[in-house]
Amino acid sequence: MDEGNVLEQKIRELQTIVDTHSRIVFFGGAGVSTESGIPDFRSVDGLYNQQYDYPPETILSHSFYLRNREEFYRFYRAKMLCPDAKPNAAHLKLAELEAKGKLIAVVTQNIDGLHQAAGSKRVYELHGSVLRNYCERCHAFYDLDYVMNRTTGVPTCEACGAPIKPDVVLYEEGLDNDTISGAVDAIAKADVLIIGGTSLAVYPAAGLIDYFRGDKLVVLNMSPTGRDSYADLLISAPIGKVLAQITV
Repeated sequence: MDEGNVLEQKIRELQTIVDTHSRIVFFGGAGVSTESGIPDFRSVDGLYNQQYDYPPETILSHSFYLRNREEFYRFYRAKMLCPDAKPNAAHLKLAELEAKGKLIAVVTQNIDGLHQAAGSKRVYELHGSVLRNYCERCHAFYDLDYVMNRTTGVPTCEACGAPIKPDVVLYEEGLDNDTISGAVDAIAKADVLIIGGTSLAVYPAAGLIDYFRGDKLVVLNMSPTGRDSYADLLISAPIGKVLAQITV
């Protein structure tokens, strides 16, 4: 059987899983948004394989942010913000699955807000969102447009003058407890867990899938993951291409 026929067969298997279950949770990473033009971190063309004055892991760390906000924001504005990106077929299908009562939650490591833009309602953003920004002193809220287009250098609060920080989880920072609790609860209640577009290399986020005790584990990823051997269905293909063929 050639690769095309194998993929078609696996998509049919996924369709059967979707048809016969109603508590699906999707756990996703950067690969979900690459089809929207947002680069991932660890692929050949990802941010980690480009050259900067400092490694991205260093720039995106809490300690670097504190000691060099100017350089942080120079990188952040240039490489982490993609305001023109639009939801792709994967985001749209997941929102449709939720609207039809099939999917109970999306748990994402992405910070781009594209799941909500597609219409998903129950989204647990493990690493926060670039769409939310807060004053470090008075906690006033600022949107993406303020950071991108109305400020330069380190954005500061109009009310008190303190620096504004994106509501994203930097390296060395802990995840939000309420977000973790919600994600764990959803995964624990799921009868199907679809893992998509993630290398499962970033902890503690990747460890949350250990709470899954349901019926079917699906891994939908272009490259191998540490959970491939546990999967009931393993599909190596672009997520949008696969999910677009699923009917609800």
